[in-house]
Order: sequence, then structure tokens, then C-alpha cells
Amino acid sequence: MPALPPLVLASASPRRLELLKAAQLPPDRVDPAEIDETPLPRETPPALARRLAEAKARAVAARNADAFVLAADTVVALGRRALPKAESREQAETCLRLLSGRNHRVYGGICAVAPDGRLGSRLVVTRVAFKRLSDPEVAAYLESQEWEGKAGGYAIQGMAGRFARSLQGSYTNVVGLSVHEAAALLEGLGYGNG
Repeated sequence: MPALPPLVLASASPRRLELLKAAQLPPDRVDPAEIDETPLPRETPPALARRLAEAKARAVAARNADAFVLAADTVVALGRRALPKAESREQAETCLRLLSGRNHRVYGGICAVAPDGRLGSRLVVTRVAFKRLSDPEVAAYLESQEWEGKAGGYAIQGMAGRFARSLQGSYTNVVGLSVHEAAALLEGLGYGNG
């Protein structure tokens, strides 16, 4: 039986790597795409998540022609507004105050490319409701530094799990990758034996 082509994760996210390992889908290589993630003018959050996942997958597939490539992008949105990946304490605080007491959506773009060039993509949507956050809660979360580099300024798998009153849809999508959808996408392209 021929060896299965390798699986390459087109992401530097430790959360995505952990999720895939836990689901028994450990990538053989990690090769971050390093693309420009600036939203296009008037681009909606779901279109942004899908476009970035596909761009990452194509960029990494171009240099890993022998492999299956899996890429993802996570966008936290309030209505039509995509919140940034928090790079500063101020950005994180702005995101938390915007999300406080409100419902938001987390869009997960997932894209896989097979060694023969076939491409598949999915968009996963999770609805999250945050409780109203007190000033001490916001301050404690900012101190934790868990927000660094996180879409919407929070990581649900950490302290911010206490902020989510309800969640409809894929929890792992909010962490960084809908494992169910990623596995289904890879299987559909012929990765693994199902």
C-alpha cells in the first residue's frame, strides 16, 4: 500500500496544531503562510475568513506540491465589522468592551489542497453571547495576556471561557479550527481512509 502523502498545516497557531493532534490528525509539517491579512475595502467578515484561508492554502501548496495542505483563518465579527487580532493591550480592551453584553459571530474559513491541486473550502459560523463584563474582569483579562494575537482579543479556551453565556455551533471553531469540518474536508479530498 503506498504511503499517504504528508499533511502540512499552513499556520503558526499552536491552538490549531493542538486541536489537530487531539483529533488524531497530526500534521507532518508546519509551514505558516505569512500572507497579508488586511481586509479588502467593504469585505464582509465571512468573505474575509474564506479568502484568507484559501490564500494561505494556495501559498503553502505552491511550495509543498507533494502534500495535502490545510489552512484556516478565524474572524470575530460584530455585525459587518471584523474585529482585529489584538496586537496591543488597547486593541484587546477595545474588543472586550465592544463584545461585552453582546452577541457576536466567529467565522472560521478552512481550506485544503490535495497534492493533485484539487481545492476544497468551508466556512464555519459559531454564535457566541458574552455576558456584560465588569471593569475588574476586563482588567484581570488584560493582565493575563491571553488576548495577545487572538482574533477579537480573546481566547475562549482560557479565562474568557467565563465570559461566554452561550455558544451555538462549533466550539473548536472559536478556538481556531473546526476539527469536524477540517477532517471532513481532508477526507473528501482523499486524505486518510475515513
